[in-house]
Amino acid sequence: MLTDKQLPDLQMAGVSGAAGGTYNNVNLDGVSRVNGPVLARNFKGNGVIQMNGNLSAEEMDVNGKLKINGSLESARMQLDGMVTIDGPLRGENCILNGMIRVTGSCELERFEGEGSFTVIGLLSAGYIDFTLEGQSKADEIGVESLIVRQRDPHLVNKLLGGLIPRLRTELLAKVIEGDYLELENTTADIVRGDKVIIGIGCRIGRLEYRSELKVHPGSSVGKVEKYGE
Repeated sequence: MLTDKQLPDLQMAGVSGAAGGTYNNVNLDGVSRVNGPVLARNFKGNGVIQMNGNLSAEEMDVNGKLKINGSLESARMQLDGMVTIDGPLRGENCILNGMIRVTGSCELERFEGEGSFTVIGLLSAGYIDFTLEGQSKADEIGVESLIVRQRDPHLVNKLLGGLIPRLRTELLAKVIEGDYLELENTTADIVRGDKVIIGIGCRIGRLEYRSELKVHPGSSVGKVEKYGE
């Protein structure tokens, strides 16, 4: 955590560039490029932003298109738009309205929002509540609580002016494991949990549960096994 109150601010507007460093507040507005790692208390970005280095901020608020050639670590994140991270993502609370792609593991306490996500690795969280719009992917998902639902297909796509690819609205994963799992439009090889609710549109290869299981008739589930008895 940053403690030096004399840290400088970084302010950029229009088409501009700057070097990385340690800052109090970072405010980027327009088309911005930052070369080098950045450590900041507060990071705000609006427009098209490219970070060539790791980014660490206590709080983040981004609206637009953000590309990070490195890792991202932040306690609290509000991400609206398109975010690409060529590295791992770690944080506490993340609210997403749009699209995010993480090349590496993703570790969060809470992950909420709507849109689509891709995690090339493990998505680990205490709590996830996400509304799918487009296709989302993760190699493995490990959670305490996971709620995945599909947006009403009759609603107009309000995200990014319709930029989210018109793929089948679904979550794809090899393994999903958690205490409480409530899934819609999910395709997974293995689902394992204490209380499992399989909603409409799911295709599950193997399902293991401990205390409670509900399966929507509009879903397909292969082998079912109850454990812990």
